[in-house]
This record gives sequence, structure tokens and C-alpha cells, in this order.
Amino acid sequence: MSTAAEKIKANAERLRHKPQAQSAAPASSHVDAPTPEAPSPVRSQPIVRQKTVRRTVDLSPAAHRGLDSWQRDTADRLGLARVTGQDVLAALVDRLLADSELADQIVHVIADRRT
Repeated sequence: MSTAAEKIKANAERLRHKPQAQSAAPASSHVDAPTPEAPSPVRSQPIVRQKTVRRTVDLSPAAHRGLDSWQRDTADRLGLARVTGQDVLAALVDRLLADSELADQIVHVIADRRT
């Protein structure tokens, strides 16, 4: 596993060895010839994030206590020391994205809360 400092050094080294386009024509040149532009790199695949993305949620005090209680009960049920809010939300998002019926139910709940 590399540390952040090692990653920064590796990135700096990679950028140091990256070829740089010439920014100006030679001083002895009097001809106004167009300078050829470096071809832009063609990406065959889109860039995909590799790091996780943090999300936060605001809960009412009652919902927060209820979630804490549910997490403790679930940890006991699974024989674990704890179940984190991260565990719960990640599982919920995975299910939401995989289950169109659940997604429809959530759409209705959101619509009801906004009216």
C-alpha cells in the first residue's frame, strides 16, 4: 500500500517526464508559418472514478435514534460488534439501484413528502 506522499511523488515524476509542446517558434524564424498543434489524446473509454464519494444525510432526532437502535439490533442479530450507518446506506443504495419496484416506491415517498 502506498502512502499519499508516495502517490504525490509518483505523480510529480510522471508529470516531469511528460513531453512538453514547444510554446514559441525559434527567434531566427521570420516566417509566419502555423505551428502544428499536438493531437489531442483520444480516449477510448470514459474516465471512471476510483475513489469512493462521500454523501451525508440530515435526519430528525427521532429518525437518528431509530436508525441507531436498528443498527444495534441488526449487529446483535448478525453477531457483529456493530453495523455502521455506512453499511446501511451502502446496502440501501445498492438495492435501490437494482430493484425497480423499490425505486418506484421511493419516488412515491419523495413525491408525497414534497407535496
